[in-house]
Amino acid sequence: MLYAKSLLLSFLLALTFYSSPSFAQNPSNEDYTKQELQIEMRDGIKLHTTIYAPKDTSKSYPILIKRTPYSCRPYGEDAFPYAIHSNPYLVESGYIFVCQDVRGRWMSEGSYSTMTPNIPGPEGPDESSDTYDTIEWLLANIPNHIGKVGQYGISYPGYYTTAVLPNAHPALVASSPQAPIADFFFDDFHHQGAYLMGYWFATNVFGYQHEGPTDTSWYSLPEVPGMDFYQFALDSLTPLSKSLKYYGEDNFFWQEIINHPNYDDFWQSRNILPHLRDIDHAVLVVGGWFDAEDLYGPLHTYQTIEKENPEAANSIVMGPWSHGDWARSSEHQLVGDIYFGDDLSDFFKKEMEYPFFEAHLKGEGDANIPEAYMFDTGRKEWRKFDQWPPKKSSAKTWFIHGDGSLNESKPSGNDDAFSEYVSDLSKPVPHIETPELRFTPRPYMTSDQRFAARRPDVLTFETEVLKDDLTLAGDILANLYVSTTGTASDWIVKLVDVYPQGVKEPEEMPEGVELDNYHQMVRSEVIRGRFRNSYEEPEPFVPGEITYVDLPLQDVLHTFKKGHKIQVQIQSTWFPLIDLNPQKYVPNIFEASEADFINATQRVYHEKDHPSSIEVKVLEQ
Repeated sequence: MLYAKSLLLSFLLALTFYSSPSFAQNPSNEDYTKQELQIEMRDGIKLHTTIYAPKDTSKSYPILIKRTPYSCRPYGEDAFPYAIHSNPYLVESGYIFVCQDVRGRWMSEGSYSTMTPNIPGPEGPDESSDTYDTIEWLLANIPNHIGKVGQYGISYPGYYTTAVLPNAHPALVASSPQAPIADFFFDDFHHQGAYLMGYWFATNVFGYQHEGPTDTSWYSLPEVPGMDFYQFALDSLTPLSKSLKYYGEDNFFWQEIINHPNYDDFWQSRNILPHLRDIDHAVLVVGGWFDAEDLYGPLHTYQTIEKENPEAANSIVMGPWSHGDWARSSEHQLVGDIYFGDDLSDFFKKEMEYPFFEAHLKGEGDANIPEAYMFDTGRKEWRKFDQWPPKKSSAKTWFIHGDGSLNESKPSGNDDAFSEYVSDLSKPVPHIETPELRFTPRPYMTSDQRFAARRPDVLTFETEVLKDDLTLAGDILANLYVSTTGTASDWIVKLVDVYPQGVKEPEEMPEGVELDNYHQMVRSEVIRGRFRNSYEEPEPFVPGEITYVDLPLQDVLHTFKKGHKIQVQIQSTWFPLIDLNPQKYVPNIFEASEADFINATQRVYHEKDHPSSIEVKVLEQ
């Protein structure tokens, strides 16, 4: 019970953070007035809306909106949040800040839907029409505005920002989706069809409707016996059908997850990317290179807008952040054990977010934001590009070999045809050396992978010591030729930066961390093997048959420095980050029984006819 309560508290604090995301004190009731009201949508549903307006009414201001499922707390016109917005420069400059509880959440009426499907056209109701109606009402009823509107949001509110882009109101001139969810089958709760166990605890947050507007949380978190998430997930959540003890038929979100194991119409209809067309205003997409929750979202949101709207003023910022770090006020930026620099969040707020809204909403200054403002996570410095991926990059293919090497030489023969390991489901490979009981796993994105490299069920391939710096800039694709003695398997590929001996640790590093031979995770991803040919129509493996599996690893900008080595790890379990694949094909893994879970011998091939490899883009220096 104690653990459940502490988890709930920490989660509610996180949600409050993203509802009013900052721990940096900004002016509030001294400079702003607060108003709460219900705005009626075109179908009669009323949405709770909070307005913070500057007390100085001698000037007019643009409107900046955030829509959220996490509440516009604190409620009550005399209650002010610790910070109206995470960016003190915006607050000081003066905006009319608006927060709105979306349908079916907190103080708003209606029914809640996860990732509300976009309805093509302007009619709605959907998130775009709700925002359109809100803007229309605000322009007609709120004094002292200049007729221009912007919007922003982080995480789920980032999705709501993206969802407004189709059929946007003419007064909407600037949008900043930050860590936006784009597609729930590839973001947050799923990665390439694999279920992310780290979100299991959060299912209740999204899984229950409430009868009417409420200022009190109507959900609770499941009670767990201890802090060892690895053992709890192994004992109590494997197979996932055991979750019926915690989540029943009344939890509609859990039912959606377990009844739609494939990428069917249910999930496809919630993919916002196909609707990102005819965008005619400025967009600033923001994300973190080490965002364990939403990395797919910002990259694919930017890429889709760029492709479908080539004339739009569309930019992307990717920094060395985990989920939402840029909204915090941290002097030293660390993800896991790795230090990336000082005052990086403040730099973003002052040099990117602030000028973006000032230029497009107030016409003041020049946004001066490049097409792509990206942080090199190896050199630990910002870089500007006029397109992403950069023009000056070349495609390279690195092949794996039976002697454990990784290089550009394609295997020339069929000797040493494969490397193999036994995937033992009683002892799955952890995603981090000591998995914690936490809602969303973040430190693993940069964590030391030596523990995995030394396991017999993880294949490791690496380059020779680099003689010069080498920068990867862009997407990564793993091409695997594999076989299994089972009929179903997951495949995980990790790209790792191996530090040399004698590395000096920065003073800002956590106490006790040493970088000698540190195996820093740079990028990693999983694919549920049943989806290797189609996410809509899964299929089993034929035991012993060599099969091609391709796995996108998402983009990076990372310099592997002279003296380092580049390593690739391949494995079939990643627990409890993702659920265990039974390794015996069943139509729905959420309905698998304990008898379905079998060990399997996995082979990864590196021969002339089946050359497993990893494709990268190398930046020209």
